[in-house]
Parts: sequence; C-alpha cells; structure tokens
Amino acid sequence: MPSQTNRRSVFSWCLYDFANSAFTTLIVTFVYAMYYSKAFAPDEVTGMAWWSRGIAVSSIFIALLSPFLGAMADQGARKVYLFATTTISILGCAALYWITPGHAFLALACFVIANIAYELACGLYNAYLPDIATEKTIGRVSGYGWALGYGGGLLAMFAALVLFIYPETPWFGFAKENGEAIRASCLLVAVWYALFSIPMFLWVKDRPLAQPSAATSIRKSFTQLKTTFAEIRKYRPVVQFLAARLIFNDGLVTIFAFGSIYAAGSFAFSTNEIMIFGIIVNVAAGLGAFGLGFLDDYLGAKRTIQISLVGLIVASALAILTHQKMGLYLAGVLIGIFAGPTQSASRSLMGRLVPPEKENEFFGFFTFSGKATAFLGPTLVGLFAEQFQSQRAGLSVVVVFFIVGGILLHFVPEKMGKTMAENLSGQS
Repeated sequence: MPSQTNRRSVFSWCLYDFANSAFTTLIVTFVYAMYYSKAFAPDEVTGMAWWSRGIAVSSIFIALLSPFLGAMADQGARKVYLFATTTISILGCAALYWITPGHAFLALACFVIANIAYELACGLYNAYLPDIATEKTIGRVSGYGWALGYGGGLLAMFAALVLFIYPETPWFGFAKENGEAIRASCLLVAVWYALFSIPMFLWVKDRPLAQPSAATSIRKSFTQLKTTFAEIRKYRPVVQFLAARLIFNDGLVTIFAFGSIYAAGSFAFSTNEIMIFGIIVNVAAGLGAFGLGFLDDYLGAKRTIQISLVGLIVASALAILTHQKMGLYLAGVLIGIFAGPTQSASRSLMGRLVPPEKENEFFGFFTFSGKATAFLGPTLVGLFAEQFQSQRAGLSVVVVFFIVGGILLHFVPEKMGKTMAENLSGQS
C-alpha cells in the first residue's frame, strides 16, 4: 500500500507538474525554441538543425545519468537529489535571458544543462506516484498531474503573452528590442518553476530510509544496478514496456521540440500565432489527460496508450500533409488530446509494474527509455530537413516512431507484469 494517500500530498505532488510544465511549454516547445531558430541562426532550417542537436545531446546525457541517479535515490536522500536537479534547471532557465543573439552555442549549452536537470528531476518526481496513489486510483492521479501540468503551461504562456509579448511596452522595464521581451519569458519560467514546486518539498514525504554516506550510496547504487541487470528476466514485462516507450516517446519528444519551429517555418506563424497555438494545444492536452485518466483506471493503462497512439498517428499525418493554418490548428488539438493520455498512462503503467523497493531505479530507467534514443528523432528531423530543404520531410519521421512503438506495445503483458511486481515485492 502507498505510504501516503492524503489529498494534500496528492495536490502537492500534482502541483510540481504545474510548476515544471512552464519549462516545456515556453522554452522547449513554443516560445524560446522558435525564437532561437529565428534569432540565433542564419536561417530557420539551420536553426532547426542546431536546436535538434541540442535536444540530441541533452537526451544522451539524460539516458546515461537517469538510471544511476534513480538507484542512488533508492538508497535515500531522494528529495535532496530532486531539489538539486530542480535548482539547476531553474538557474539554467534564468541564464537564457542574459544570452543575446550572436552567442548561439552559449545559449544552446545553457538550454542543454537546464533540459538535462529538468528530465532527471522528472524521473525522481515520477517515482513518488506509487507512494501517493492506490492501485485503483493511480491512473487518475497520474492524469490529474498531467492535466494540472498542462494547465500550468497554459497559464504560464498566458502570463508571457500579457506581460511581455503583446504589450507595446512590456512590463517590469523590459524592451522589445533585440528580443528582450521574449527572453524575459525565460525569467518567468524560472520564477514559476521555483514558486510552485515548493509544496512538493514541504508536504510530500519520503519513505523512511537510512541516509548512507556519499561513497556508500554510490557503491550500493552500482551494486543495485548490477543486480537488476543480472536478474533482468524477473522484470521482463517492464523491459518490454520500456522498449516500446523508447520508440513512441521519441515521436512525442520530437513533435513537441519542433512544433513551434514547424509552424513558424512552414506556415509563417507569427510569435502571437505561436502563442495562441500553444494555448490551444495545452487546453486540449489538459482535457485529454484528465478525461482519459479515468479511462486508464477503467480500461487499463496499456489500452489507453494504444488508443492514444492511433490518434497521434492520424494527427501527425494531418500536420504534415495540410497546407492550411486551420488544418495545423486541428492537428495541434488532436495531438494535444492524445499526447496527454499517452504520457499519463505510461507513468501509471510503470507505477503498476515496478516493485516498491526499486521505484526510483526503475523510474530512472523510465526516464532512460524516454531519452535513450531521443537523440534519434531530432537528429533525423535535422538531417531530413537539411537533405530535402523541407521541414515537412523532417517532421515525417514521427509517424514511423508512433507506428513502431504501438506494435511493440501490443506484446507487453500488462496483467502478468502487475502480478510479477506484487510477487517480487512480497519476496523482499
């Protein structure tokens, strides 16, 4: 049974999603990515290629570090690691404000550091889910978190519009010249992330564990990882699921990383239109995560993901084939509706499949599965875009990722995995 199921713990946990979603919405997806491709690169295709390499480099580091950090968190001090990675990501966001066009690789380096820390923090945060929800509510609680997260991204984007983007004279003394108003949105992300993550650190408790020394923790972490790999057959359903997620999540990472760049380059969306597009996608995603979170508890996480992947295939194909802005808006709504449940149900399925004593380690592998090949999608997008001088050709790779990931997911034995996790927990 979870160690804590009170409403304050659940709300505080969900509020961290609300806090960190400002980063993905304003920096990774809609505002800063588009600004970088236009302001820091000689042309938009080159900007798309540079940004894709930044995503790829950060993904490699995330994949390498996340399982080890998760194993260390299983030894104790999980919240310390969560606080450290959260703080580094916040500082990286703030640094982006001070970097002006002409310093493209410095800006990309700060983004890479912030993105690595953000994803590592997400892995530690996700591992709290089995502690705050029951077997009967884990799907909807995960959905609440994603829905509140999309709400946070939406409100953060609205704040950026009202305070910095729309006004002739931006608030707080910022100027329109040299993109300062857009770069100020990075400061907004830093403040937002810091402020709304506080309840997580105050009211979501850790399981009582011994706090070993740093040397002992590192040694035990290597031992735990070695043991897990030696006994990998015990965790076959988890491995099968992570292999499927390795592929379909790459499609999600890619489409979110390049959505605004694609809209600006292929459809001539203005900054204001990008912001409106982002708001629409976030509203759709929040509603999808909330509504299909209940479907998760009713039909099961695996089936919820399968339904969502079919929707993502259709939506991505529409985005690539349409030449009308209205068609792209419709594709964005569909992507939002089905992206939220894909992410939410993946998290809840992982929570059902892992034994409690290895939550952090396995959610580290969960983060790993989201990033181990996440360099592949952005890299292929950049290569195809450069080869064919077409953003549409670059973005077409996401459809393949969703199809292959869906096929692999079909073979994941969800019920067997839950039974095996219960048996392994009973043996510990």
